[in-house]
Amino acid sequence: MIEEINFETYLFISPKKFGIYLFDKKNFRNLYKQEQIYENIKNIINLEQLIKFLEKNIFKIEKLIGKFINNIFILIDYHHISNLTIGVKKKSYQEFINKKFLESIIIEAKDLFNENYNNQKIIHILIKKYMINDKTFLSFKENLRGDHFSIEVEFKYISKGFISEIEKILGNFQINIIKYFDVKYIQEFFNSDISQISEIIAKIQPGFNDNEAELVQKSIKKRGFFEKFFQLFS
Repeated sequence: MIEEINFETYLFISPKKFGIYLFDKKNFRNLYKQEQIYENIKNIINLEQLIKFLEKNIFKIEKLIGKFINNIFILIDYHHISNLTIGVKKKSYQEFINKKFLESIIIEAKDLFNENYNNQKIIHILIKKYMINDKTFLSFKENLRGDHFSIEVEFKYISKGFISEIEKILGNFQINIIKYFDVKYIQEFFNSDISQISEIIAKIQPGFNDNEAELVQKSIKKRGFFEKFFQLFS
């Protein structure tokens, strides 16, 4: 039996390919890897094929680890993932700009997104830049002085209807989805192809991008800058 803390399961979903990976975090390698390529003229994800793919592979993985798969990460490569950038500016009445003030602005941006796109599921929240009194920073610097603070926040999102279908399918296997990833974002961030996608996802898990606000609560050794957002955004 394999200890659950030593591995993670990833499911890759795209119109032309499905992949499932049981990743050994300790030795940084796949214990199980199965991919299937499909001809797909319509360029849409075939959910019936996904169900069949899972039926063929979930049992094999559970037999290998000697227990049921409880959690999984979903990697989506799909043109229906969209991007939207929102700018929020706020006057500061404090002596210094700190993390708590930053948190309030990101929450405000998220609430603004949800008010206008309530049928969309946020996958990633990325801070593109910070501005203090119109001076631009690419990463947050705490305890700076300024009367006005603004940020540009990029949301990567997809239809809640699509997400609901994926959750329903995994729910039939009693599997909980921990987090969704936009594969194109991962490719751009690492400037790499997706031939080793499981290794890439394993690297990005421990808050690799300090300018991303986390959406899902997860216990990790290295906590990124936005640790508090585990509760706020879940």
